[in-house]
Amino acid sequence: MLKVIATTWPLLLGVMLLMVGNGIQGSLLGIRGTIEGFQTFELSVVMSAYFAGFLIGSQMVPGMIRRVGHVRVFAAFGSTISAVLVVYPVMPDWIVWSLLRAVIGFSFCGVYITAESWLNNTATNETRGQALSAYMIVQMIGIISSQFLLNVASPSSFTLFVIPSVLVSLAFIPILVTVTQTPTFETTSRLGFAALFRISPLGCMGMLLTGGIFAAMFGMASVWGSKSGLSVREISMFIGAMYLGGLILQYPIGWLSDRRDRRQIILWISIISAVAMLLPTLVDLPFVALLGVAMVLGGLTNPLYSLLIAYTNDFLTKDQMAAASSGMLFLNGLGAIFGPLATGWIMEMIGPRGFFLYIALNFIGLAVYALWRMTRRAAPGVTGVYAAVSPTASALAVGAVMEEADDGSPQAR
Repeated sequence: MLKVIATTWPLLLGVMLLMVGNGIQGSLLGIRGTIEGFQTFELSVVMSAYFAGFLIGSQMVPGMIRRVGHVRVFAAFGSTISAVLVVYPVMPDWIVWSLLRAVIGFSFCGVYITAESWLNNTATNETRGQALSAYMIVQMIGIISSQFLLNVASPSSFTLFVIPSVLVSLAFIPILVTVTQTPTFETTSRLGFAALFRISPLGCMGMLLTGGIFAAMFGMASVWGSKSGLSVREISMFIGAMYLGGLILQYPIGWLSDRRDRRQIILWISIISAVAMLLPTLVDLPFVALLGVAMVLGGLTNPLYSLLIAYTNDFLTKDQMAAASSGMLFLNGLGAIFGPLATGWIMEMIGPRGFFLYIALNFIGLAVYALWRMTRRAAPGVTGVYAAVSPTASALAVGAVMEEADDGSPQAR
């Protein structure tokens, strides 16, 4: 691992700074939007727009890279992100913010695809797994760190919008001045949704629901905190606890999933998460208890994303994996678009507790579906290896993780 870090540290440093910048703006907009008097549903549209832009970018960016090259795409998207971040406080209108968030989502998708292709190109077959692990860890560290920066200035000021703009601009320096070899970029073939669903119904349904859960968690958590009267410090601690939980539990759950029927793990994660979400829905909890809820939520949701990918991998042949990754990420992105919208609607109806209720309902739905699927098909006799992957990763990284985790044995359907 140390050798991998020594050879890829400029890229990893750049990615970490990008994640810090992205993490700040995601939380900050929920807080600042409340200060500006935006309604809960209006803020949910703002948050949803990021995922819509990201999903559109996943379809369009590969073609842009093939036409004009990695460096130009990387620089163009980086400049766009940096510029958009300082426009938010100048134009405090929820419709304008929604458009800007879509642009940000599209641009970050392009940045991630470019960075991940460089990482994949610089790694060897022997070090690719370690490089991908380092990439995922760095992403999580960057997002956790971003929450603490929310406390360095008032969210009503201009400062907190300048900080992520500067960080994003700085992120490109170590990457562009050290990466000299332009990676090749190949078009990923597609596996039709009907074929993908026949291969893994639980994987497809799980990715759709998990997309909605993840987007609600990290898009609407700051909105929930602001509407609940929490301070900026408390909101940053709550969101940071979600990411910290994901970092801590990712590998223990992965270890367990390689030794048990993955569907059982998916079922129990869904049940525990649903119960954890129903508690703050029904009972007023002290803030310390809410931090525990946040750690459980993040600690189980992040591994669940990787677990669903690993489970689907169990039924794929080697040549299907890259094609399947695009379809699964599209389903995840589709769920992510509607997650904040549904959360915002429920919060408008019943108040801030709707944040937890929406997530609980999704987990209940996933638990019921997983239990039903367990009655319809036997568990695969031989499984590939679980590999951690971030829900913010592009299809390129997910495809690489799926192929890296495969044991080479095609599974009988």
